[in-house]
Amino acid sequence: MTAQTDERAPGTDADVPLSAALRAGTRADHEDAERSPFVEHLVDGRLPLAGYADLAAQQHAVYRALEAAGDRLVAAGADAGLVFAELERVPAIEADLTHLHGPDWRARVRVLPATAAYVARLEEVGDDLPRYAAHAYTRYLGDLSGGQVLKRMIERHHGLDGDGVRFYDFPQIHKLKPFKDAYRERLDALDLTPAQRADVVEEARLAFRLNRAMFADLGAAHLS
Repeated sequence: MTAQTDERAPGTDADVPLSAALRAGTRADHEDAERSPFVEHLVDGRLPLAGYADLAAQQHAVYRALEAAGDRLVAAGADAGLVFAELERVPAIEADLTHLHGPDWRARVRVLPATAAYVARLEEVGDDLPRYAAHAYTRYLGDLSGGQVLKRMIERHHGLDGDGVRFYDFPQIHKLKPFKDAYRERLDALDLTPAQRADVVEEARLAFRLNRAMFADLGAAHLS
């Protein structure tokens, strides 16, 4: 008797919590994004402040699209409790952009091609709760986890303290770990078919690839 290979798509096993399927299914893509030269330079302090300021501009475009999608889901009563006001990032990013670029930042920043593609994908799928969940998971749990380490590195390397790194502050969330646990519980409670679960994992993998492409554009602009 020969063993059969389990060829089920990642995330389709209903016995595995969706948050665990996402973590396992995106691990390689997540690591690839973290290993991008732009991110490595940012972490090591080899990135000029202009590069970080440009990253903030790209984040603004991405989070405007993501949070607009969340607002539409809430208005339709279709968010399944997965949209949290405590996670809203756009006002914080705009405060950072004012500090980094000046009060006329809207006239000074640009959206890179890979960022525009990322935004287009969010606008295309953001009204679909499973796919919104994939992008929200990728962005917000990253901000609450590795983003907190990144914040300390940016503060240290560029002498920033508060102003310029407010994107990484969540003043309405007093304890990050319990909040992240609650967020994962909301993900795990989503009433999804096996096909929808697989879509969530695949969309999250795409989100990491879109991030990696954005980092590549930023690297081409700021790394010599």
